[in-house]
Amino acid sequence: MVSQEQRRRQLAREKFLRQQQRRTDARRKARMRNSVIASVLGVIVIGSVALYTTGVMKDDGDKKVDAAGSSPSASASPSKAPDPCEKPAKGSVKKQSWKKEPAMSIDTSAGYTMKLATTCGDIGLALKASAAPHTVNSFSYLADKGFFDHTKCHRLTTNGIYVLQCGDPTGTGTGGPGYTIPDENLKDKSLKKNTYPAGTVAMANTGQPHTGGSQFFLVYKDSPLPPSYTPFGTIDKAGLKVLDKIAKAGENTGQGDGAPNATVVIDKATVTKS
Repeated sequence: MVSQEQRRRQLAREKFLRQQQRRTDARRKARMRNSVIASVLGVIVIGSVALYTTGVMKDDGDKKVDAAGSSPSASASPSKAPDPCEKPAKGSVKKQSWKKEPAMSIDTSAGYTMKLATTCGDIGLALKASAAPHTVNSFSYLADKGFFDHTKCHRLTTNGIYVLQCGDPTGTGTGGPGYTIPDENLKDKSLKKNTYPAGTVAMANTGQPHTGGSQFFLVYKDSPLPPSYTPFGTIDKAGLKVLDKIAKAGENTGQGDGAPNATVVIDKATVTKS
């Protein structure tokens, strides 16, 4: 017998996945249109691979995590709570793209941490280099290149699943580094009963295997999701407090899935070998 709460979560999950599929279809049509324009003009258009959420986690671009057909807009925005975060540091997002995944350069037997210095506070991540080497290696490479610096966390979900999605240099949910990395660690012992526990950091994707890029989601409350998104680290206690502050400020649609009302910008991302 399925309880009312279980049914509510199931419906929320299904709605989330439908939104992600619409976003994926919209991105595919946009890419086709751009290809036609480029051929007519004789211009080579280099575009980044459209990745995620959450859906989440699908690339919106999960949300993300499945992030959906179009990015959340403020048209249905309810009255906002006060912004709990500071102004972003001076600087701009670097426009960077690579054709293929960076060569492996990390020591998979060592420990690695990632610090996200955000406008809302520092979020510390303990990375799982041995369990998700491709993912950690990619994040180390991108952080070293300043890829995440000055980027917005573009999606917050507060209903059904509970995640903040970041890592898109365009801030729209459709951006990425130009390459994809393989799924990893999908049988992590922390993923029980199709749930990503609070404190997990995982990769967003398009809903298809091995389509992760740079977008990732931070789980601030246990979230029912299938084990399809690479879990590659855990969030420290201070980081969870920051996420709780962001979540309490809400998102801009009032429906539980939109852009965060808080000004969430990653001023600087660094990966350190411990």
